[in-house]
Amino acid sequence: MSDYASGTAAVHAREQSNSQKISDISKTGYQLLKENKISDAIDCFTNILMMDENNNYALVGMGDASRKMGSVRDAVKYYQRCLAHHPKNNYALFGLADCYKALNQFYKAIEIWELYLQHDDKNITVLTRIADAYRKIRDFSNSKKTYMRVMEIEKNNPYAIIGLGHLHYDFKEYKEALFYWEKMLEQKTGVLKNEITDQTFLNNVDIDIRVLTSIGNCHRKLKTFSEGIPFFEAALNRENINFYALFGLADCYRGLGEIKKSLIYWNKILEQDPRNKMILTRTGDAYRNLNDLNTAKIFYEKAINIEFDTYAAMGLALLSKCNGKFEEAVSSFRRLIQQDNKNYRFYLELADCYLQMGNRQKALDVLEEFQRTGIKNLKVSQMLESILETQPNHSSQSLASNS
Repeated sequence: MSDYASGTAAVHAREQSNSQKISDISKTGYQLLKENKISDAIDCFTNILMMDENNNYALVGMGDASRKMGSVRDAVKYYQRCLAHHPKNNYALFGLADCYKALNQFYKAIEIWELYLQHDDKNITVLTRIADAYRKIRDFSNSKKTYMRVMEIEKNNPYAIIGLGHLHYDFKEYKEALFYWEKMLEQKTGVLKNEITDQTFLNNVDIDIRVLTSIGNCHRKLKTFSEGIPFFEAALNRENINFYALFGLADCYRGLGEIKKSLIYWNKILEQDPRNKMILTRTGDAYRNLNDLNTAKIFYEKAINIEFDTYAAMGLALLSKCNGKFEEAVSSFRRLIQQDNKNYRFYLELADCYLQMGNRQKALDVLEEFQRTGIKNLKVSQMLESILETQPNHSSQSLASNS
């Protein structure tokens, strides 16, 4: 054998040896990643990069390791470096898109996932991620179209059904959202929604608690409160401190006018989160509607003392009005209007204060002031018409009980 041939064979043998060595180290690195031994995995990938600085397996491995450590921006650099030399590497594309998603850079994520689809256009995982990203940027049309594309590939895909439920809910299309959440329940249980009437069944059904609270929330938004209650109760049966179940039950009972029952759940939330301003204010509202004005004041003031809260301030103003302290209430509502001149409720309550003080003209002035903002509101128009139709000095009924 000639010296040249011998040299070529030796080089080839070394390349094969290196290739095998890199392959073995790479397998070890990925196994270590699976075992969450990230530092050891990084050592493996670093060794590979010392032998082959643009090795695609090592670069993707370093990207994956960086993501596991929460260093998303470092992961982006590794995936980009891999794609610069291996532009069709699906693992790098997938990892990079997920990084952009984690950074809330949804447009970039969509762009990368679309590149991935050029190689695998029926990948359901990628398609659902694209649909989710479109939902995050509030692109209803493209989001729904992509979810439906998933359903064409795999009928009743649970991720697409859940995504469509979230999508319609986000856009306040609650009936449509309810259709998809109920579809998810039917698919999981094999029982038609119209046949699910037994609370015991709901308590024992094997389905994610988020499906139960989502169905309940649709009913809450549609004001079909009594239909939402069983789903929140079933959720609470699984997790007795679940915020969404407690809030849903409290709000449903509030909507049904069962204030004492709503208080049970507002207070249960406060046991877990005593500094929640919104819940403190809702609790204050409940006590006010039960005419326990002193207790209501305590809760409103607790909310205000944490941080200024418009609705807690409104609650205190309503208490002044309920106690016949109209001048004090007028001052409070005037301050609230200065902070938010588009909230029609402030104007209604202020106008009612003036009516109860016997000042019909000032009540009219307040309502006309709201109309000059250019916002149309039926309740304001109705109150204005009602005052104009009545004789001067005829007070209207207080609105506080309806607040």
